[in-house]
Amino acid sequence: MSGVAPTHSTADRAPDPSPAPDGRARPERGTGRIRGRLVAGYVLRVVLIALGYYAGGLVGLLRHVTVEGATVTPFWPPTGIAVACLLLFGAGVWPGVTLGALLVVSGMGPLSLTAVGFIAGNTLAPLFSCALLRRIGFRADLDRFRDAVCLVFLGAFLGMLVSATVGTLMTVAGDGLTLSDFWPVWSAWWAGDAVGVLVVTPLLLALRKLELPGDRAQVAEAVALAAATAALALLVTRSTISLLFLIYPLLVWAALRFQLAGAAVCTAILSVSATWAATDRAGIFARQDLIEGMITLQALNGSAALTALLLAAVTAERRNTQRRIAAACDDLAEMVDVLAPKGRGPRSFPAGGRTGQRHG
Repeated sequence: MSGVAPTHSTADRAPDPSPAPDGRARPERGTGRIRGRLVAGYVLRVVLIALGYYAGGLVGLLRHVTVEGATVTPFWPPTGIAVACLLLFGAGVWPGVTLGALLVVSGMGPLSLTAVGFIAGNTLAPLFSCALLRRIGFRADLDRFRDAVCLVFLGAFLGMLVSATVGTLMTVAGDGLTLSDFWPVWSAWWAGDAVGVLVVTPLLLALRKLELPGDRAQVAEAVALAAATAALALLVTRSTISLLFLIYPLLVWAALRFQLAGAAVCTAILSVSATWAATDRAGIFARQDLIEGMITLQALNGSAALTALLLAAVTAERRNTQRRIAAACDDLAEMVDVLAPKGRGPRSFPAGGRTGQRHG
């Protein structure tokens, strides 16, 4: 036998990539396929976001009011859809928001300066809200009190200043709205966009992690809670007597028992019912003028969303803390079992032994 070590055959080695005509190695085919899948996934997300935005716009336009000659919606779901999608998929999917706004505007009439302002404002506002939230370390699970507070005051109240300001200024420039009418239109525009974020964004963030309870009793409780909220919301929003405060015990119940999912669903039910009654001028809204009715509506929607969202976040944060404490106690007990000498249980201390007392 020869003393020379056997060489590996060419069949044992992967073939070297053939060089390109310019002398550089050709890229592997797998890289192109992965890139193609990423592009296809991105395009699909943009299209789905645009369709969702458009569908939300159609729902919002079902109930609108005219303030100083300008058409505004007291509850605009697309802003909540846009903020939720940007939080979940990143700011790079913003073309979906722009395309959705374009579809909404195209269905309302020919493009104009006002329409351009609507598209620009409704794209920039969610981007601004998400930038603020990401800067402070916002978590989409909404299981911390600080996350709920930041969504309300940064994502909704502060972020939607952009869409209201840009949209109203373009309305003044394009449709002849006078500067004296600026603030009524601006306030109605801002309130509608802010309520959309307060109601729809938590709902979408909750639905993405929604799990049906395994306990039949808890399922029955959830169904009963939703039915009771719907019935009571219709009653208090269309009653001529001011009974709006009666809905709050159900919101507290939903937040304590079902956290974000329950609070978001019940708040959405109340907001839809209240907006429906306000635009129909029914119940307590019948004896108020348009501006007073819009103030009452936005105060109800905003306070209900704020109460339910904050209470749900506090409840979730407390439960998470309890789980971490229980897990730490279990880990500590296992460590004690490992470190304790074999055949001996945990060390017992005589009475007073830990305080330094001695026994005769």
